[in-house]
Amino acid sequence: MRYPIAIEPGDATHAFGVVIPDLPGCFSAGDTLDEAIDNAREAAELWLATVIEDGGSAPPARSFAEHHVNPEFFGWIWAVISIDPATLTTKNVNQCARFLGTS
Repeated sequence: MRYPIAIEPGDATHAFGVVIPDLPGCFSAGDTLDEAIDNAREAAELWLATVIEDGGSAPPARSFAEHHVNPEFFGWIWAVISIDPATLTTKNVNQCARFLGTS
């Protein structure tokens, strides 16, 4: 699965913010552009694993053209993350729960 991500540019004092528009409420950040993209992939994996664990399904990704016209993301950088469906396991959900202190 491939999802477009919108990256709010960072600078010397602000992290790069990342939003995955097709996964409502899924966001991340990183001190560098590479870190932001890596963290976005991890956030998307955890978001998707949680949805699937709860009996839902992965939402389809919309095209760049659809997202690019959204004024909310004017001036942001666009990239794509790839998610391997095989990584969307209960293990990821459990890791998230431990991280959040809910297990």
